[in-house]
Amino acid sequence: MPHASIGGVNDLVLRAARGLPTPRPPVWFMRQAGRYQASYRKVRERYALPEIVQEPELAAQVTLSPVEELGVDAAILFADITTPLYGMGVALSLVEGKGPVIHEPIRDEKSVEALRPLVPEEAVPFVLKTIRILKERLKVPLIGFAGAPFTLASYLLEGGPSRHFLQVKAFMYREEALWHRLMEKLTLAMARYLKAQAEAGADLLQVFDSWVGALSPADYRRYVKPHMQRLFQALRPLGVPVIHFGVGTMGLLQDMKEAGGDVLGLDHHTPLPWARGVLGGTPVQGNLDPALLFAPKEVLRREVLRILEENGGRPGHIFNLGHGILPKTPEENVRYVVELVKEVAA
Repeated sequence: MPHASIGGVNDLVLRAARGLPTPRPPVWFMRQAGRYQASYRKVRERYALPEIVQEPELAAQVTLSPVEELGVDAAILFADITTPLYGMGVALSLVEGKGPVIHEPIRDEKSVEALRPLVPEEAVPFVLKTIRILKERLKVPLIGFAGAPFTLASYLLEGGPSRHFLQVKAFMYREEALWHRLMEKLTLAMARYLKAQAEAGADLLQVFDSWVGALSPADYRRYVKPHMQRLFQALRPLGVPVIHFGVGTMGLLQDMKEAGGDVLGLDHHTPLPWARGVLGGTPVQGNLDPALLFAPKEVLRREVLRILEENGGRPGHIFNLGHGILPKTPEENVRYVVELVKEVAA
């Protein structure tokens, strides 16, 4: 089984992802490379986000910086959730402070069928090169990632970020067969993208279904779950642990477990003891509220220790936030959380 462990390297995240005992929970953060870092802000003074992603040496440097500056137990590839969409023929821009903006949102069968099959080696060779550079330099596991089909479909239909997902839901309900066609295309593309990352050297993979919490459990089961099952089935032969993460997904947790993934990522609204009860022996990742990184250190300490106590030393816990690090988060507070989690082993 490839990537089961890494000789001479900190493999805590890999062991926890497989549900094996670890001396302490490993810790890393979603969006651990980002604008809260002084080093990243300096890079962004010279380069736009797509330029960083498409320049492997620079992307590798940005990916490495939180490992070196914070002492986290894993690196996560620096890329954007929409990066592979360019390779499917989607015209989009990343707008500062807003996120991805799709120039021609999907509205009909013609625009669904216009999505090209993704060939990662041709469409995103820079992502694969970044992974190969990182594998030569890292002393911790590397996490590759992709957006889940629903979350990508939500951008393609809404034209960008959304609060109510009305275009998505209207399309789902009105054009069910076409919705499933869109999801099939995105599922196949993300399976290929994640497979290429694993083959380039990624030790774990994370599937971000950031917006799927907008759906009811009944809608999730009808419109999303079959596609997620196919995605995770396609990834299983790789032998690489896969983290399945969503936001606002407490009501979907049982279905997400059944959909697949070796680790379930928990947002900060989901009580850890309850989730462990629902999920049985499935490893979990989470779930400190990112806003707590702005709190006084005594409050931060209390909440980190609470989460660790709630897990009760059970194997298969990866410490993380309930979502990504927010801009303007004090760097010293992020470092303090890493130190606190490591203290547990002392």
